[in-house]
Amino acid sequence: MNRLQLFKALRRHRKLAEKRAINFNENKVAKWLVIVASSMMVIYLMGFAIMFSLAINDDRTTTPVEFIVSFAPFILTLDFLFRFIAQQTPAQLIKPYMLLPIPKYACIESFILSSLLTWGNTIWFCMFIPYAIMSVCFSYGMMVTVSFLLFYWLLIMANSQWYAIVRTLINKTLLYWLLPLLFYAVAFFPVILHQGGEEGWEQLMNMYGQIGTAVNNGSILPCLGAAILLVVVVLINRKVQYHHIYQEVSKNEKTTLHHVSRFTFLEHYGEIGQYLQIEIKSLIRNKNPRKSYIFATAGILLVTFLIIFTDVYDNVYMTNFWCTYNYLMYGSIMIIKIMSYEGNYIDLLMTHHENILKLLRAKYIFYSLLLLFPFLLMLPLVFSGKWSLFMLVSFGVFTAGFQYFVLFQMAIYNKTTLPLNAKLMSKNGIENNYIQVIAQMGTMFIPLIFVVLLKNTLGETIAFTTMFVIGLFFIITHKIWLRNIYQRMMKRKYTLIEGWHSTR
Repeated sequence: MNRLQLFKALRRHRKLAEKRAINFNENKVAKWLVIVASSMMVIYLMGFAIMFSLAINDDRTTTPVEFIVSFAPFILTLDFLFRFIAQQTPAQLIKPYMLLPIPKYACIESFILSSLLTWGNTIWFCMFIPYAIMSVCFSYGMMVTVSFLLFYWLLIMANSQWYAIVRTLINKTLLYWLLPLLFYAVAFFPVILHQGGEEGWEQLMNMYGQIGTAVNNGSILPCLGAAILLVVVVLINRKVQYHHIYQEVSKNEKTTLHHVSRFTFLEHYGEIGQYLQIEIKSLIRNKNPRKSYIFATAGILLVTFLIIFTDVYDNVYMTNFWCTYNYLMYGSIMIIKIMSYEGNYIDLLMTHHENILKLLRAKYIFYSLLLLFPFLLMLPLVFSGKWSLFMLVSFGVFTAGFQYFVLFQMAIYNKTTLPLNAKLMSKNGIENNYIQVIAQMGTMFIPLIFVVLLKNTLGETIAFTTMFVIGLFFIITHKIWLRNIYQRMMKRKYTLIEGWHSTR
């Protein structure tokens, strides 16, 4: 079997694997919702194309190609961040093929090629193509148009490989977040050099606009440079993926003795206290839950410092967004995967009556207490007069009540086991579960729309009071809706257990 035949076979296997996945039926409905959201994004991109065209067609100082190429650092940064929602790294997909008698790099190369040929790498062309038709094609000719589109296509594919490298390294240790931070600091260096000044942004646009000038003049150097960059990052990604996969497969498990923390104060709370100990010890001992916790905490710290020490996001809409985002960070990263880590030892939890219910109660108490951390961090905003204390309390109560109520419903649908320590070789990840994506987006944006509508129609006090009352209602009744979740889980018990077992 040559490389092309192997690529076709592995691509067919992945399509069959998606159809045979245990969460295929649930994903099918949610996937259509993602398609609808993607369609809305396409409409927005086409709207941006029209807006940019109308702005540049009347400008005599900058050509359309120079103008759109000068936005390359912004477009590539957004593209990089959006890939964390959907794109998997080849290492996450390669486990079933590690023992096959094929060349060591062939499988990785096939998945890298698949990642280059995905539709996600073409979504930006919903903006580029209309823009090229309205501003570039008829004024500068077809060759300039093709060169401009080819240049951006090569850059976006290189960006997909850069994302795969960073994502794989971050999976090993969160310190590798310094790598993209350093890279984008260099990319936006003119702005950093002139902090807060308009001159810095102009210098940034002019610097990247020179590449557009070369494209506009028919030079092949921009496309050639982008092609060389693509080849380099593909080769680096190929090496990185293979090294980390081989390292994880061939590692020797070492057993070391550690001091066992007792958390004796929790023993006074009976079985709920024991499950709270399990939750805490899981974060301390296991690599993946611990990384999720550290990542969420770091995100809260970053956002909090951003809104405390700057006034960029002080308008009413961004205020609501960041307050919700901070409170929901732990939920959107950790609760969204509820019962997925427990799938590793679910048989033990099923041995006694209502063990799962007590575990759910312990989780609810634990994650509700975690909300005190963002609450305390955001108190300086109250002391400085930026936010009101009632607003801060209302958003916190609403998150602990209604939004946690929504996120805990995932316990009924999460039937994929996530590894506690092995990261690269997992069979399935959150990226395959479209229900989780919908739940995250719903809890993030629907309450914001609700709050804005209330504030615009009834006033700020009534809006925050309504949020407080709704959240308080769900907090008071948490035992009722947690029992409802438990009962629905027990009705699907054998389906859930089959899923957890098959994805270990």
